[in-house]
Amino acid sequence: MKNYSSSISGFILLGISSNPQMQKPLFTLFLVMYLVTLVGNGLIILAIHSDSRLHTPMYFFLSNLSFMDICFTTVIVPNMLVNLLSETKFISYVGCLVQMYFFMALGNTDSYLLASMAIDRLVAICNPFHYDVVMSPRRCLLLLLGSCTISHLHSLLRVLLMSRLSFCASHVIKHFFCDTQPVLKLSCSDTSSSQMVVMTETLAVIATPFLCILFSYLRIIITVLKIPSATGKWKAFSTCGSHLTVVVFFYRSIIYVYFRPLSMYSVVKDRVATVMYTIVTPMLNPFIYSLRNKDMKRGLRKLRGRIQS
Repeated sequence: MKNYSSSISGFILLGISSNPQMQKPLFTLFLVMYLVTLVGNGLIILAIHSDSRLHTPMYFFLSNLSFMDICFTTVIVPNMLVNLLSETKFISYVGCLVQMYFFMALGNTDSYLLASMAIDRLVAICNPFHYDVVMSPRRCLLLLLGSCTISHLHSLLRVLLMSRLSFCASHVIKHFFCDTQPVLKLSCSDTSSSQMVVMTETLAVIATPFLCILFSYLRIIITVLKIPSATGKWKAFSTCGSHLTVVVFFYRSIIYVYFRPLSMYSVVKDRVATVMYTIVTPMLNPFIYSLRNKDMKRGLRKLRGRIQS
């Protein structure tokens, strides 16, 4: 079979559904979800930066998480919206690799920011007297820079591995963006070594922040259970509720999609699971963090007052 790895011009993205009658309704649905994501996360960022009482490590990480969510969905959704109204649904070879790079880099940065927020809650509940020293602005900045650096190095390695693959007759990606598994399915190269590296490296990069979150919450639970009053227990753990909800939404779909062999890849099921963490979770994050958070509600009211005045 002819090797198209160097001469291939691009791929065809099948999208969410191949049913022509579903294209416009899906376009409307995902456009609304994308706009809600932009507005919701944008308001979170503005509220945090405009209220000095929200200039704390937890909200520093939250504002950066909201910014990453905006970038994360922007890497995928605009191209998907164009393809929903287009007959060709084409993405260039370079464009596919670039989309894959930023998708993984921003998604992994989200993961590490969630781990940083878990560490913040751990220190605040288990070691409150040293909170200002441990979670100093310098250390928060280092956590942010470390999160971005590790994530981008991971993405660079993954894209370099993908660029070495050979693609033969088929160039139709059965997905709505360039993700690793569906692109690997198209390769006529021996992908066993690439799969092994991808699985091992993905396990290390994704499992590290996940285990950090689990360890942090285990310590938090042990500390909270030692508090004598029920009111004190509820007050301590209520500060973690929003973050824990986001963590469950984010990791549930990721574990399902990425921690399985390529032979178990399912087009339909993986599309649904991927929509959950690429589009639905970034859209829900602002609601999760604002509806049950008194500080964020106050910051949003203050922002609304400034806009109206």
